Amino acid sequence: MSVANADGRSRPAALRTIEILSSCSKSIEAGDPHQSDNSVSELVEFLDTISAAAASEPDNEDAKHNAFETVIDMLAFELPTAVSKFAVVSDRCLETANCVIDRFIAMCSPRDMLPILCEALSKTTKASACIVPLLSGLSKVILSIQRHHFEQVKEAVPIIVKVLKVVSWESNDEETEVESLFDRAVSIANSIHGVSTKLEGRSKEKLCALLGLYVLQSMALVSISLNHKSLSCHRLVLQFSRFFPYCSVSYLGLITGSDVEKMTTIVVGEDENDYMSCLTYVKHGASLSVIWGHISDEVAQAAEEDLTAVKDELRSNQMRRWQTVGMLKHIYSFVNLPWDLKKHAINLLLCITDGNISQKCDDEHTDLSSHIPSLFAALQAIKMVIVHAPDTVLRKLAFDAFKRVLADIPTSQRFDILTALITNTDSSSMIAILLDLVRGEMHMENRKRLSMRNDEVQQTENEECPKMLFWNATVLELVELVLRPPKGGPPSLTEYSDAVQSALNLYRFVLITESTVTNGTGKTNYTEVLSKNNLQKAYNEWLLPLRTLVTGIMAENRKDSVQLGDDTVCTLNPLELVLYRCIELVEEKLKQST
Repeated sequence: MSVANADGRSRPAALRTIEILSSCSKSIEAGDPHQSDNSVSELVEFLDTISAAAASEPDNEDAKHNAFETVIDMLAFELPTAVSKFAVVSDRCLETANCVIDRFIAMCSPRDMLPILCEALSKTTKASACIVPLLSGLSKVILSIQRHHFEQVKEAVPIIVKVLKVVSWESNDEETEVESLFDRAVSIANSIHGVSTKLEGRSKEKLCALLGLYVLQSMALVSISLNHKSLSCHRLVLQFSRFFPYCSVSYLGLITGSDVEKMTTIVVGEDENDYMSCLTYVKHGASLSVIWGHISDEVAQAAEEDLTAVKDELRSNQMRRWQTVGMLKHIYSFVNLPWDLKKHAINLLLCITDGNISQKCDDEHTDLSSHIPSLFAALQAIKMVIVHAPDTVLRKLAFDAFKRVLADIPTSQRFDILTALITNTDSSSMIAILLDLVRGEMHMENRKRLSMRNDEVQQTENEECPKMLFWNATVLELVELVLRPPKGGPPSLTEYSDAVQSALNLYRFVLITESTVTNGTGKTNYTEVLSKNNLQKAYNEWLLPLRTLVTGIMAENRKDSVQLGDDTVCTLNPLELVLYRCIELVEEKLKQST
């Protein structure tokens, strides 16, 4: 096999030189001294052969050319890595490094220089200044590629984005240096765009899709690495947003994820499932692209988008709204993202769930249940914001968004989601909130049932009594989960007092409601709370052990108020009141059952 240079001549010696140098590099990295010696000896012997051939035949132009190309390739393989390391020393060194790399780009074929620069990138330190000349060189090489444009750029992108992430996240560089790094990232995007404009058909489509994924990944890295309120961050986001129209992606396609899926399908083959592992933040970037448009009209204009129309579409289309919620979960759960950007993401969600949103999907054949796992994951992510957000305003906004997403889910699946959220939550305060939401849903269902019975107009053969989806035995399992934890014993009131009080309130509500005789309809027992076995279980296994625990703590508090403090009393007093009320109710029901 041979490698062709710019004028089309084959260069088997140059290719062999690169192969041997690569072998040397790998053996040194592997720490195998024997293999390293063999590789170095092979390289020396090979170079001696080339130089001897040229010296023995001074009139042989091919031998001279072969020797020249071999030396150039050997230097090109090593020098970009070496000179880039000096770029951090001074501006003069940076300029020299750029000149050296530019010289090799001019003398060597793009097909050779692309892997050489990528190899240099993978070996370079985390300093931004060392990366800048290599990225600048890559942007020039990409523009010079003559054949197999998509395949070659596709090989380079994973290395570029990996370096961008490592350097921007893990280095101690100043923001101006990181800004310079992303300026080169924009140059790479410009080069890919420039190459794609020369192509047609499927080749152009594939390269445009790859450009779109690269831009989304870069958008996410910029949002994380730079102060999102700075002019430099805004400028870079603006520049990346300008590629969206060319890549045929829209805000609606980005925020619902359909454009991400489309581009991924175009770029990744059936046997390349691991390729996207290098582009782990494209979904984050897709959501952030629209969030930036929500923040700045100028950014939306750069993307040639009307965000008002996008929001209106999401309000009117439940399926797309659910897809959006599924995409935004990546933002809410992203630990490295600034809280202010998460706040803008919450505000965007509040915008598309505001007012008279449609709860009907346009496509009757779409299985909305397929979205439930994604909605559950989104609620889990919003829950993280509620629990961990540093300021009260954001926590309140997140809770409002949480309730709206929950209300957008069909009642038939809402109870299951709330149950799963409770069983997968460690925070006492969050468990208390979720149990209160369950109680609220049960209250609304009960009111609807009573309203239906009281409204004679609706008492027709065609009108069915609303299903009591929340009124089932699983509610008692939720109460037991808190009052008698799976690990045994009564709950720790130090850690779970909020959850315990909420569980007691829920139990009392169910017990009273099921026991109430309304309009001559008699008692109900949907939850089986009134069965003798369940009453005895609640009394003996939940309430009495909890009473013993509370009594003991309060007694200790009276002995040593300094040790436990007034906070303990303030916390336990309301809990104690509802506990004793539950005990009284259960004792009363047990007497009635005998």
